[in-house]
Amino acid sequence: MARRTTIANRWFLKSFSAVVIVLVLLDIVLYCVFRSYFYSTVEQTLRSELNVISTVLTRYYNSSSTGSGTNYSNEVRNTVESFTKKDRMELMMINSEGKVVITSSGFEPSNSYDMPDYDYAVKDAGGIGTYSGYQSNGEKVMAVTSLLETGNTNYNAVRVITSLSKVDKQLGIIMIFIIAISGAIIILMLVLGLYFIQSIVMPLRQISVNARKIAKGDFGVHIEEKTDDELGELCRVFNYMADELENSENIKNDFISSVSHELRTPLTAIKGWSETIATSPGDKEVTKKGMNVISEESERLSNMVEELLDFSRIQGGRFNLNKANMDVFAELTDAVIIYSEKARQENKTLLYDEPQEIVTIFGDRNRIRQVFINIIDNAIKYSAAYGHIIVATAVTDKAVIITVEDDGCGIASSDLTKVKAKFYKANSTVRGSGIGLAVADEIVAAHDGTLEIESELGRYTRVVITLPVAKKDEQ
Repeated sequence: MARRTTIANRWFLKSFSAVVIVLVLLDIVLYCVFRSYFYSTVEQTLRSELNVISTVLTRYYNSSSTGSGTNYSNEVRNTVESFTKKDRMELMMINSEGKVVITSSGFEPSNSYDMPDYDYAVKDAGGIGTYSGYQSNGEKVMAVTSLLETGNTNYNAVRVITSLSKVDKQLGIIMIFIIAISGAIIILMLVLGLYFIQSIVMPLRQISVNARKIAKGDFGVHIEEKTDDELGELCRVFNYMADELENSENIKNDFISSVSHELRTPLTAIKGWSETIATSPGDKEVTKKGMNVISEESERLSNMVEELLDFSRIQGGRFNLNKANMDVFAELTDAVIIYSEKARQENKTLLYDEPQEIVTIFGDRNRIRQVFINIIDNAIKYSAAYGHIIVATAVTDKAVIITVEDDGCGIASSDLTKVKAKFYKANSTVRGSGIGLAVADEIVAAHDGTLEIESELGRYTRVVITLPVAKKDEQ
């Protein structure tokens, strides 16, 4: 099993590592810049000093009659010995053989000097050579040598050399300061980064834990919303999802309970009358009444099972329509006739003025009738005793409108948006599975129509079905 990569690991490997690399490269660049600046400054100082000395010695040489006499030699020696910057650099005179003959340090000249700068000066067209590096004693120095244009072989070149230890020490202090700042930035970024990551990881971890709880059926879990950013929005959406899942679970349980009750009622009636008929074989009146009840309850069971099957097909995307031109008012009239007797038996009045015109729509005859039956059945179930159910029609150029209104209990405004949802029942005391309206809405939508519900609690409920009339090329 591959090792899980965490957000912290990805941040460390990508963002944090990149910043560290950039800071290290920046420190290297700054080191090179400061080193170049300091070394260039030292070199310019040495060259400037060397230029002054070379100018003085050349003037001495030119002012003498021969340029090789005692006077010039004394002037050279006096210039070297009276060099005022002995504490910072050393002045040397070199003969034509490349050997040091006089130094400003006062010590006897040694022939063990390593002078690459003199060799560079001899080869250079301008007669100047520069060297920075380590001497045989391990000391780091910078030296500049300039050939004199006097022609005197005893004093062929002048050399200025200085130690770089103080410069490197100063450069080291600056780099320590720069590295300390970089280290502080890295530590600060690490602390802030880890804090920021934890502020993301902890809610995500809580979401993961709660998601597992939801998967096990615990829908009451919630996540505290601490921020107003994308993470806070994720927590809000998660809590909303948990609430909706809990609501769906409750509706599903209510649906199962309702369907179980709806199935038990006709089965109980069928069983009871079957036993009654079995115990009264010679009583034709009892047998006839019982068979009627069994037939009605069987029809009720059949309708309920068909409704469940329709809902299952809709959910599974297997809901097919057999569309053809049909008279929509003929199907509506049949549905009204079917439920007129039922309304009368329940002391309710079903009012319907049958239209004389024929309005053709392109649809599935059986499904459209199923919609009308479902809506009228609901109106009768939810209307009050001695109430009225009004079925009305209207026709426009493009659509036919069927309105079914009852004066029953009505629907609360908070529940109005949910009545077409699957398993939902506005009144749990009224028989029904809670999916009939959802199926009806899907059927109407499949016919490019709309099913809208208007209601006021305690006063009325009005269902408005709008279906497009058949086009001329479909008629």
